[in-house]
Amino acid sequence: MNPKPDPKPDAAKKVKIAGKAALAQDLQQQIGELTEALQRERADIMNIRRRHDEQMANLRTTLKAHVIKDLLPVIDNFERALKHVPADLKDNDYVKGVQGVVKQFEKTLADMGVERIATVGQPFDPLYHEAVSMEEGDGDQEIVTEELQSGYKVGEEVIRHAMVRVKG
Repeated sequence: MNPKPDPKPDAAKKVKIAGKAALAQDLQQQIGELTEALQRERADIMNIRRRHDEQMANLRTTLKAHVIKDLLPVIDNFERALKHVPADLKDNDYVKGVQGVVKQFEKTLADMGVERIATVGQPFDPLYHEAVSMEEGDGDQEIVTEELQSGYKVGEEVIRHAMVRVKG
Protein backbone atom coordinates (compact mmCIF):
# COMPACT_ATOMS: atom_id res chain seq x y z
CA MET A 1 0.00 0.00 0.00
CA ASN A 2 1.23 3.28 -1.11
CA PRO A 3 0.38 6.15 1.06
CA LYS A 4 -1.11 9.14 -0.71
CA PRO A 5 0.94 12.28 -0.60
CA ASP A 6 -0.60 14.86 1.68
CA PRO A 7 -1.25 18.18 -0.12
CA LYS A 8 -0.88 20.05 3.14
CA PRO A 9 2.94 19.73 3.41
CA ASP A 10 3.36 21.55 0.03
CA ALA A 11 1.27 24.41 1.31
CA ALA A 12 3.28 24.49 4.53
CA LYS A 13 6.51 24.56 2.54
CA LYS A 14 5.21 27.46 0.48
CA VAL A 15 4.25 29.35 3.63
CA LYS A 16 7.67 28.64 5.13
CA ILE A 17 9.42 29.84 1.96
CA ALA A 18 7.25 32.95 1.80
CA GLY A 19 8.00 33.63 5.47
CA LYS A 20 11.73 33.26 4.87
CA ALA A 21 11.55 35.57 1.87
CA ALA A 22 9.67 38.16 3.91
CA LEU A 23 12.19 37.79 6.71
CA ALA A 24 15.09 38.17 4.24
CA GLN A 25 13.45 41.25 2.73
CA ASP A 26 12.88 42.69 6.22
CA LEU A 27 16.52 42.03 7.13
CA GLN A 28 17.69 43.64 3.87
CA GLN A 29 15.60 46.72 4.68
CA GLN A 30 17.08 46.90 8.19
CA ILE A 31 20.60 46.54 6.77
CA GLY A 32 19.89 49.37 4.34
CA GLU A 33 18.56 51.61 7.12
CA LEU A 34 21.52 50.84 9.37
CA THR A 35 23.96 51.46 6.49
CA GLU A 36 22.36 54.87 5.83
CA ALA A 37 22.49 55.74 9.54
CA LEU A 38 26.16 54.72 9.69
CA GLN A 39 26.95 56.85 6.63
CA ARG A 40 25.19 59.86 8.22
CA GLU A 41 27.13 59.35 11.46
CA ARG A 42 30.41 59.15 9.54
CA ALA A 43 29.57 62.34 7.65
CA ASP A 44 28.71 64.07 10.94
CA ILE A 45 32.03 62.98 12.46
CA MET A 46 33.93 64.24 9.41
CA ASN A 47 32.13 67.60 9.68
CA ILE A 48 32.91 67.82 13.40
CA ARG A 49 36.59 67.07 12.73
CA ARG A 50 36.73 69.67 9.94
CA ARG A 51 35.08 72.31 12.14
CA HIS A 52 37.41 71.43 15.01
CA ASP A 53 40.47 71.77 12.76
CA GLU A 54 39.22 75.15 11.50
CA GLN A 55 38.57 76.34 15.05
CA MET A 56 42.03 75.22 16.17
CA ALA A 57 43.66 77.04 13.23
CA ASN A 58 41.69 80.19 14.06
CA LEU A 59 42.65 79.88 17.73
CA ARG A 60 46.34 79.48 16.83
CA THR A 61 46.17 82.57 14.61
CA THR A 62 44.39 84.56 17.32
CA LEU A 63 46.88 83.53 20.01
CA LYS A 64 49.80 84.28 17.69
CA ALA A 65 48.32 87.70 16.95
CA HIS A 66 47.95 88.47 20.68
CA VAL A 67 51.53 87.47 21.48
CA ILE A 68 52.88 89.45 18.53
CA LYS A 69 50.77 92.47 19.48
CA ASP A 70 52.38 92.39 22.92
CA LEU A 71 55.88 92.21 21.37
CA LEU A 72 55.38 95.02 18.84
CA PRO A 73 56.17 97.85 21.28
CA VAL A 74 59.53 96.20 21.98
CA ILE A 75 60.30 96.04 18.26
CA ASP A 76 59.14 99.66 17.85
CA ASN A 77 61.50 100.82 20.60
CA PHE A 78 64.44 98.99 19.06
CA GLU A 79 63.70 100.57 15.67
CA ARG A 80 63.32 104.04 17.22
CA ALA A 81 66.63 103.62 19.03
CA LEU A 82 68.34 102.64 15.78
CA LYS A 83 66.90 105.67 13.96
CA HIS A 84 68.55 107.99 16.51
CA VAL A 85 72.01 106.46 16.68
CA PRO A 86 74.63 109.24 16.50
CA ALA A 87 76.73 109.19 13.34
CA ASP A 88 79.96 108.52 15.24
CA LEU A 89 78.44 105.34 16.79
CA LYS A 90 77.03 103.78 13.59
CA ASP A 91 79.92 101.30 13.34
CA ASN A 92 79.96 100.52 17.07
CA ASP A 93 79.70 96.80 17.90
CA TYR A 94 76.92 97.47 20.42
CA VAL A 95 74.81 99.21 17.76
CA LYS A 96 75.52 96.36 15.33
CA GLY A 97 74.33 93.93 18.01
CA VAL A 98 71.08 95.84 18.42
CA GLN A 99 70.65 95.83 14.63
CA GLY A 100 71.13 92.07 14.72
CA VAL A 101 68.42 91.72 17.35
CA VAL A 102 66.02 93.75 15.18
CA LYS A 103 66.82 91.58 12.14
CA GLN A 104 66.26 88.46 14.24
CA PHE A 105 62.86 89.81 15.36
CA GLU A 106 61.95 90.52 11.73
CA LYS A 107 63.02 87.04 10.60
CA THR A 108 61.10 85.37 13.43
CA LEU A 109 57.98 87.35 12.58
CA ALA A 110 58.35 86.42 8.90
CA ASP A 111 58.77 82.75 9.82
CA MET A 112 55.51 83.00 11.78
CA GLY A 113 53.70 84.39 8.75
CA VAL A 114 53.62 87.97 10.02
CA GLU A 115 54.00 90.64 7.35
CA ARG A 116 54.74 94.32 7.71
CA ILE A 117 52.03 96.40 6.05
CA ALA A 118 53.31 98.38 3.07
CA THR A 119 52.92 102.11 3.60
CA VAL A 120 55.00 104.87 2.00
CA GLY A 121 53.99 105.45 -1.61
CA GLN A 122 50.98 103.15 -1.33
CA PRO A 123 47.37 104.26 -1.77
CA PHE A 124 45.72 104.88 1.59
CA ASP A 125 43.67 101.84 2.63
CA PRO A 126 41.64 102.13 5.85
CA LEU A 127 41.74 98.35 6.21
CA TYR A 128 45.50 98.53 6.81
CA HIS A 129 46.34 102.17 7.52
CA GLU A 130 45.34 104.60 10.25
CA ALA A 131 45.74 108.19 9.09
CA VAL A 132 47.10 110.47 11.79
CA SER A 133 47.26 113.57 9.60
CA MET A 134 46.19 114.59 6.13
CA GLU A 135 48.02 116.98 3.83
CA GLU A 136 46.38 118.66 0.87
CA GLY A 137 47.66 117.47 -2.46
CA ASP A 138 46.93 117.84 -6.12
CA GLY A 139 46.04 114.20 -6.77
CA ASP A 140 42.66 112.57 -6.72
CA GLN A 141 43.95 109.59 -4.74
CA GLU A 142 45.19 109.61 -1.15
CA ILE A 143 48.80 108.38 -0.94
CA VAL A 144 50.73 107.49 2.21
CA THR A 145 53.68 109.88 2.53
CA GLU A 146 55.15 108.86 5.88
CA GLU A 147 55.00 105.90 8.24
CA LEU A 148 54.85 106.88 11.89
CA GLN A 149 54.38 103.38 13.27
CA SER A 150 54.65 100.07 11.44
CA GLY A 151 51.58 97.96 10.94
CA TYR A 152 51.52 94.18 10.84
CA LYS A 153 49.20 91.44 9.61
CA VAL A 154 48.96 87.65 9.60
CA GLY A 155 47.40 86.63 6.30
CA GLU A 156 44.64 89.17 5.88
CA GLU A 157 44.07 89.62 9.63
CA VAL A 158 45.47 92.94 10.79
CA ILE A 159 47.36 92.73 14.06
CA ARG A 160 48.03 96.46 14.19
CA HIS A 161 47.18 99.16 11.66
CA ALA A 162 50.06 101.23 10.34
CA MET A 163 49.93 104.84 11.59
CA VAL A 164 50.61 107.06 8.61
CA ARG A 165 50.51 110.59 7.17
CA VAL A 166 48.50 110.89 3.99
CA LYS A 167 48.59 113.33 1.11
CA GLY A 168 45.57 113.55 -1.07
